Amino acid sequence: MDISIYTLIIIVINALCSFKGFQDRSFFETYSFTISGLKRGELLRFLVSGFLHVDLQHLLFNMITLYFFANNVIYSVGPLYFFIIYFGSLICGNVLSYYFHKNEPYYTAVGASGAVTGILYAAILLYPGMQLYLYFIPIPIPSYIVGVGYMLYSIYGMKRRTDNIGHDAHFGGAIGGYVLTVLMVPQVLESHLWMVIILAVPILILFLMHHNNKI
Repeated sequence: MDISIYTLIIIVINALCSFKGFQDRSFFETYSFTISGLKRGELLRFLVSGFLHVDLQHLLFNMITLYFFANNVIYSVGPLYFFIIYFGSLICGNVLSYYFHKNEPYYTAVGASGAVTGILYAAILLYPGMQLYLYFIPIPIPSYIVGVGYMLYSIYGMKRRTDNIGHDAHFGGAIGGYVLTVLMVPQVLESHLWMVIILAVPILILFLMHHNNKI
């Protein structure tokens, strides 16, 4: 599969920022997502933290995932809307993360996962018939099952808080990708209404759980 120049731009920016962070701890700490820093008014962290990664494996996982789904979005909505979805999902992911951790001054996070999850959700909305292969599973799985399953797992992770994964940023990114895609491509409400409804289920579950103080 050919890589779009627009996908390549995002990958290069992520790589440059991440390698700078690998080599320069001060740069990493200045721009990583930290509650204490954001409360000091350092709002640039909301954006730049999405281009930093913990290590090379973290960077590669996010960029490979982006590579597999970005073309679907670019070819459907064009580069401008692709960038809007990417950056909008990044910000939505960090905003939701801030909301859930605002009383934890030492909470910190980095990574493009929220933005990438937003692109994934957009791709599923635009191509509901898409199928995916997962590790150790020899048969293709409908993409919406993967998307919904991943979001339900994110809710579980947000509730348990037993790992170092930013599940809330992933979920916020998915919400960003979902909302922005529906707003910019309202035709999906007619052509793929069933998919719009299915992908809304995890979002509704999170809202209800939070409303009932279950998360």
